[in-house]
Amino acid sequence: MDELDRSIVNTLQDGLPLCEEPFAALAAALETDEQTIVSRLARMLDEGILSRFGPLYNAERMGGALSLCALSAAPEAFDAIAERVNAHPEVAHNYEREHALNMWFVLATEDADRIAQVVAEIEQETGCRVLQFPKQKEFFVGLKLEV
Repeated sequence: MDELDRSIVNTLQDGLPLCEEPFAALAAALETDEQTIVSRLARMLDEGILSRFGPLYNAERMGGALSLCALSAAPEAFDAIAERVNAHPEVAHNYEREHALNMWFVLATEDADRIAQVVAEIEQETGCRVLQFPKQKEFFVGLKLEV
């Protein structure tokens, strides 16, 4: 990453400008052009520097549901199980942890009933029991990591 890449990532952590041409506004703020912003974001995604670029929605406010889930995957099957879990479009994030429950992921669905359906599908496909950890209270932590 060069200095412009860092500036793009650091600036976008505060959000994309809400206007008709957000990439043009971002480009102006960073003293570059819109195409440079778009092409650099595409390159960083292609190279895996960024894992994702997109909006964050509050699924519950839109009538949907979220669930933090975990399972225990045998180390030799971890990658195959992660591939099956991640194949579900409802899986928002998936992380490996050093713990008996070594795979943690978030499900985001259009309605609460779909959570149970996806959990059942993952259990059937992987042979692993999925534990759910429903949110009891929401906290907002503004975390910005300078790169």
